[in-house]
Amino acid sequence: MGVKTRRSLWLSLTLILALSMTLLGCSKNSGTGNGDTGTGKENTSANASGNSGNGQASDKPEPITISIYNGLPGQAPTPDNKIFKRIKDELGVTLEQEFLVGDSQQKLGVMIAGGDYPDMITADPKLVASGAVIPLEDLIEKHGPNLKKHYEKYWNRMKDSNDGHIYWLPNYGAYTGEVHDTWYAGPAFWIQKAVLKEYGYPKLTTLDEYLDLIRKYAKAQPTIDGQPTIGFTSLAFDWKLFPLFNPPEHLTGHPNDGGVVVDNGVASVFADKDIAKRYYKELNGLYNEGLMDKEAFVQNYDQYLAKLSTGRVLGMFDQHWNFGRAEDSLTSQNKIDRTYVGFPLVYDSSYKEYYRDRPVINLNNGYGITVDAKDPVRIIKFLDALLDEKWQKLLSWGVEGEDYMVGEGGKFYRTEEQRKAQEAPTWKLANKADVFYSTAPKLEGSYSDGNATSPGSQPDEFFNSLKPLDKEVLTAYGHKTWTEFFASPPENPVYYPAWQVDLISGSPADMASKKMNDTSLKFLPRAIMSKTAEFDSVWDSYVKEFRKIDVKAYEDRINEQLQWRIKNWSTN
Repeated sequence: MGVKTRRSLWLSLTLILALSMTLLGCSKNSGTGNGDTGTGKENTSANASGNSGNGQASDKPEPITISIYNGLPGQAPTPDNKIFKRIKDELGVTLEQEFLVGDSQQKLGVMIAGGDYPDMITADPKLVASGAVIPLEDLIEKHGPNLKKHYEKYWNRMKDSNDGHIYWLPNYGAYTGEVHDTWYAGPAFWIQKAVLKEYGYPKLTTLDEYLDLIRKYAKAQPTIDGQPTIGFTSLAFDWKLFPLFNPPEHLTGHPNDGGVVVDNGVASVFADKDIAKRYYKELNGLYNEGLMDKEAFVQNYDQYLAKLSTGRVLGMFDQHWNFGRAEDSLTSQNKIDRTYVGFPLVYDSSYKEYYRDRPVINLNNGYGITVDAKDPVRIIKFLDALLDEKWQKLLSWGVEGEDYMVGEGGKFYRTEEQRKAQEAPTWKLANKADVFYSTAPKLEGSYSDGNATSPGSQPDEFFNSLKPLDKEVLTAYGHKTWTEFFASPPENPVYYPAWQVDLISGSPADMASKKMNDTSLKFLPRAIMSKTAEFDSVWDSYVKEFRKIDVKAYEDRINEQLQWRIKNWSTN
């Protein structure tokens, strides 16, 4: 129960990595695990840089098409996309990408039932349990020197705790060089800049202060651009349940551990506890005042983003990466005042906020290679080649002299004209590989030449790229970056985060998790949308039904794995 996080993804047809997008890990794979392909055969095809497989180098790399399934909605790049064209021309790789349409679990269920997979796929624990993906550690050891170096510090953490194999290539959290923390991607209560500006940029620390500001602004501005103002919305669609489920843990001073809070090293479910009731009762109040989005519990992800993109939603709880596309749309519409600022709210001063954490390796996420991949060796070599700084700069910054410039001291920067052009979603479809890049292994921190690995992390470029209103907001709060709205995080506990624990598909813990999610999805909307006088009765019914579930099986698995991590990760 509880969910994390993950980003946009790609189209399906023949070869690479399949990595999971949510909280759990993976169980045993039925593949052999002792060969480069996981199917008992050694593949000797051309490598990513053009060796023909017979030991002789060819002038041009042997062409290959790799099919990818991305488990999040996305838009296909244009046919003439310059990044993918360069990949094809120089590495001989054509990527055929499929994006999620509809329900991800239903899509995976169809794939598993039919036993028909693309070459690469984004992570999901079901894929390991069903034997759909192959172990990667031998492939990396033999054919992926850049990948091995990239993941060296995290190698043991990446191994499945059930069988010791590596199935997924984490897409975030493997840092190198200096880390510049400017943009905040994590959980928060978000509120429009227009609301903050209207009331003189107040400091918000409690849920009551936040909701009172929304009430005040909604009363003064009942419509925005001719449409009814929505005070607060939420999302509970597919695996993206965290906007609805996770707020109580943060409001009580806990970091993002998904469906549990961990106190004194012991994890416990909070969904049916008073700390959760307090939050949902507040939403019930908003609903009865007409400020809670009436479509919040029936909208899908695309509808959620579309609604935020109108500029009429004042606030929500979410992780920043999850609604970035909506902010891109607002920016392209020149509705900068309708983009958001995140605040680390707590119930009251008895709690100390803990929203921001130290970077963690994004286990059980990223790409994996399926059993149907025609050439796993070539795929690993391709991904390994992309970790070279030349390709990383292209994927992140773009083309030198066209998308960014190199200034004094070799520092990368963008002109105002370049920044403006790159805000347009249509420009990105033709000039970036955002969905693929977000899911693939990547360098984070800084390159060997000292430049940050993304424009948003380059300190000077970050500040110079800010809109005038953004600079005004930061100055009003005495900050220079968006991360400064949050307390500096302590060292992560060695077991953190609990949401990455693999429940093992089909296990009692996994079944309990599904039942907890289903029960919460049934009762929480009902409680929030009930009449004020009926809330306690609906909540009591929810708790009664929830406690019929074998929650202990879920908690036991989490705690067993936390202790396993403490034992096995403490020196890694």
